[in-house]
Amino acid sequence: MEEIERLWSEVRELSLGNNGTVERLQTPPTPLQFLRDFVNPNKPCIISNAINHWPALSLWAHHQAHQAQHPYLSRSLSSSTVSLHLTPSGRADALAPLPSSPSSLCFASAHVQRTPFPDALRLIASPDDHPALVAYAQQQNDCFRSEYSALAGDCDAHVDWATEAFGGALPEAVNLWIGNHRSHTSFHKDHYENLYAVVSGEKHFTLLPPTDVHRLYIREYPAATYTYSSETGEFDLEVEEPIRYVPWCSVDPFPPPEKLHQEVSKFPLYFNGPKPFQCTVKAGEILYLPSMWFHHVRQSSADGGCTIAVNYWYDMQFDIKYAYFSFLQSIHYPSLRLPLPEKFSQETDSDPHSL
Repeated sequence: MEEIERLWSEVRELSLGNNGTVERLQTPPTPLQFLRDFVNPNKPCIISNAINHWPALSLWAHHQAHQAQHPYLSRSLSSSTVSLHLTPSGRADALAPLPSSPSSLCFASAHVQRTPFPDALRLIASPDDHPALVAYAQQQNDCFRSEYSALAGDCDAHVDWATEAFGGALPEAVNLWIGNHRSHTSFHKDHYENLYAVVSGEKHFTLLPPTDVHRLYIREYPAATYTYSSETGEFDLEVEEPIRYVPWCSVDPFPPPEKLHQEVSKFPLYFNGPKPFQCTVKAGEILYLPSMWFHHVRQSSADGGCTIAVNYWYDMQFDIKYAYFSFLQSIHYPSLRLPLPEKFSQETDSDPHSL
């Protein structure tokens, strides 16, 4: 265990330096500085004063003097229909109890409903009016350049210094996120270089470097999807047929107090190991989230409005760094094995530690 702790310490020093915090830059870096100091070492950072010129910062904000929430967005997208994600808890693409066996878990995806944007905004901006439903605009399919194209002139099409550092290719996808404090994003990683720009509210990130993969107890869970009835206002959770398995992180970093002891017992490498990195990205700031970093996200807004962000996904380089992380993931840790639910255990022989 002492050897593992020493390695963790060395990895953290390489990832974030001696102070163990996410570095903050007061001005955008040059492409060379960004490539040398952050992209190549796979090191996150927060950049201030990088999007001050965006009209979105003032236009998209919630103005308390107005009776309507985010009036500019409502006007600009008055005739648009968007993909709205609905869940009973605010936890989409996350683990949830199996309907047929509450003691077992499945990977639950949100109910996605095509909704006129003004209606979607009302559902998101008034969470207390719908306690049994959490709405989140989080379609991750380049939606900013399709569903929300009417807003294109309010933000940059790409982040120029990052585009140059990444080799000149434009973002693979640009996504818009509109949510409230009830929505959470569970621990996961992306095979993209991510520039995450917060326009309104705040995003709270919990981060772990790729080398901490073993601490997240990745295993395969049967895939399921929520369905929502607008007539009854109730959700059902249905396991996909034929059964499909999704490798996912088992750890919830913020369990309710009554479950904390149980979670610590189940996942000691996470809860008893080095603390994950925490950072808050405020309106007007960009987080550079390197590819393969694990992240859990919460959000808040002090003015009663929505939390709104735009993120740019750039293709990652499948180089020696990717090979190194893939090798780490291929290592089997016997102490991390978790049994599959009994009803599914004989239906798959796939590796529970692949992702």
